[in-house]
Amino acid sequence: MIEIVEVTADNIQDKGFFCMRSKPKTEGYQRKQEWLLRRFEEGLKLKIIEEDGYPRGFMEYTPIEFAWRGVTGENYLFIHCLWIVGRGKGKGYGKQLLNDCIEDARRSRKSGVSIMTSSQTWLADKSFFTKQGFELVDQTPSGFELLARRFDDSPVPRLVHGWEERAAGYREGLTILKSDQCPYIQDAVTTIVEVAQERNIPIQVMDMESSGDAQHAVSAYGSFNVIYNGKLLTYHPVTKRELYKLLDQA
Repeated sequence: MIEIVEVTADNIQDKGFFCMRSKPKTEGYQRKQEWLLRRFEEGLKLKIIEEDGYPRGFMEYTPIEFAWRGVTGENYLFIHCLWIVGRGKGKGYGKQLLNDCIEDARRSRKSGVSIMTSSQTWLADKSFFTKQGFELVDQTPSGFELLARRFDDSPVPRLVHGWEERAAGYREGLTILKSDQCPYIQDAVTTIVEVAQERNIPIQVMDMESSGDAQHAVSAYGSFNVIYNGKLLTYHPVTKRELYKLLDQA
């Protein structure tokens, strides 16, 4: 049996939130759980698709006014994550989750649904969404693409440009701007701090406390940013080896 289960404050202890479900005692998992409990109050929804009771994927979305990406807009739902893994791939589960979100948006009288994609790592590729009626409405030279499925003629969402100028304000050493939107971020921070110490690079770690902080961060991804000497180094977790390479190329 295939079932879409909504995770709420009442069942999160039982259902979890898909990512890192095998490591519920880790700091990253605990921080994400607390983050979700606050975001539920803002209208965020997290839904897991289960096959015979086993989770195969999930979707996280929120009113765009509270999105943790570098976007701005009104009366849209914004998808943070849509992820199907392992044996769940190729069975249409992603489409089922997306359609569930679209129907939620219609019931809520939203003007549409939006998502950020990228040809790079850590975000979905746009091809799946364009096949479902999404269109490109904004993009960056670095490969981020903002897509929207419109229901009416209201203004579409846009990216909050100006990332390079904002990054230039963090001039010395490494700066990590982080949130708890992704449970893998905490381990990534530990890795980056270790590398900074090994190379004697000054480092500061700064928490983003609100969706507004993420919307006006130094990358379109918003919720995680690593800046080195005034320039964005990465927006997603990397291994030590990958980080060494990025620093050597900077």
